[in-house]
Amino acid sequence: MDLDTSKALPGVVNADAARIRELLHRCAAAFVEDFSPNGGRHIYVPLQDRLTGGEARELVEALAAFAPSLDPSPHQNVTDGCIRVPGSPHKRGGYQTLVTPLSVAYDAMVRRNPSSVVTALRSALAPELRKNRETKVRQAKASSAASGIRKPLASGAVSDSPLRSLARTGVYDVSRYPSASEARMAVLSHFTGCGWSLQQVQSQLSGQFPGLAALYGSPARLERLLSTEWAKAQAWSQKTPSSKAPNRTSRINNTSPPLLTGGAKNSSPAAVQQLVNDLENVLYAVLDYRLKDLGREGLGLRQLIRAILGYMRTKETDLLDIGCRSLAVAVGKHHTTVARLLPVLAAASDGMLTKVADARGRAADAYVIQVPDQYAAIAKELSWRRGKIHGIRPVFRALGDAAALVYEAIERARVSPVSSELIRITGISATAVKKALNEMTALGMIHRDGKQWKITTTASLTQLAIRLGVMDDYQAHINRNRRDRANWHAYLDRFLTPPIPENQIYDEERDDYWIPPDPGIALWAA
Repeated sequence: MDLDTSKALPGVVNADAARIRELLHRCAAAFVEDFSPNGGRHIYVPLQDRLTGGEARELVEALAAFAPSLDPSPHQNVTDGCIRVPGSPHKRGGYQTLVTPLSVAYDAMVRRNPSSVVTALRSALAPELRKNRETKVRQAKASSAASGIRKPLASGAVSDSPLRSLARTGVYDVSRYPSASEARMAVLSHFTGCGWSLQQVQSQLSGQFPGLAALYGSPARLERLLSTEWAKAQAWSQKTPSSKAPNRTSRINNTSPPLLTGGAKNSSPAAVQQLVNDLENVLYAVLDYRLKDLGREGLGLRQLIRAILGYMRTKETDLLDIGCRSLAVAVGKHHTTVARLLPVLAAASDGMLTKVADARGRAADAYVIQVPDQYAAIAKELSWRRGKIHGIRPVFRALGDAAALVYEAIERARVSPVSSELIRITGISATAVKKALNEMTALGMIHRDGKQWKITTTASLTQLAIRLGVMDDYQAHINRNRRDRANWHAYLDRFLTPPIPENQIYDEERDDYWIPPDPGIALWAA
């Protein structure tokens, strides 16, 4: 494995090497490591049994998704791709230096690793392997499609913006940022604009964005400067707009839109939380059983009502007055699908969801959510479920609606369920439930204790979504919505005086939304 300083700063290379070492130790793998005078590193994992070129390539490409500074090209063909071994002279002077003690390196090269180590590596890298396979399938489908046909909005076709790449690798455009200081401030200002806190940024310096940490040069400098530069970034982001900016509230017609949406303000937070708990009882006792008979559409409706209840709990409101695009992000579907499902859900909910106002201007259709009178007794008699209700959490964009419902059934069950109970509770076929259980077990999300299924509490769904690549799709979905929303608002504001300059409507990099580590709260703020 070749960790290259041409792909990331030396600090990122060192961090990636530490992550790979930890992974190899976890898989009981023996390895040899060296470093070069320019800061790059090589890690060798000798094997007892030969791997084919395709198998080796698949593993190394999965590791490249795990460690951004890893260059997979030496393993991407069967004829070329040599690297310098320890002791080799370097073109910039000096030699490739062995890091592993000589006796340990000799033992690793002589004994080598059995096939069980490769199996353990494949298990540990299951999210990255799955991500790469699905990406190749999408690319193959895209290449076979007719070039004249316009492709629908698809997941997986996401590339890093220059600013996001900077935060991940630390490599920046010197024509745009004169020094690392300006590059750091650009990233930190973008974080503040997306609603991140300093604690959230610090938590991701060793996770999604090691390049930002590498831009500081040393841990001591990072600790000394980060809080100061964060305060400067916040002050810059909170500056009042220039007086030269056009007045967007001065209209010459009589079609001014209503006030910005965000829910009713009359209900107290405690009353709304209690209402959501009661509505969950109605959902699990009545509505789920009614919707499960509608097949694939029923799965979408069940996720949509869960997203609506999640919105109620987060925003502490009993009025749903957000657009279909926001709900589409919450359920992982296209906004036209949500627009079609909402009236169906209102009709099937038996009074739980009632439309009270039509869309007008910037305001979306408004729905009131309440407990129907005929279900009031059920809502009060049943005990409340533990945990929170969600729409489609990002990781289930890859695993599907059925897996989301199975995971919820395990997560919120009063007693850890067995497989037969999961089939009954979710109303999903035995084949689909078994497939979902196997996939989530392979990814370490759940485990079996005897016959009962339990949540693996150490598994982070957000980190798993990042490793599967769906977090990029999730953020791209939000960015697409923000662009569409900006274009729609600009269309409504077409009678403003003076006109709005095009660069004030939407800027692709400036308005690229980076989701904070708590996506549940960030979702409705995007």
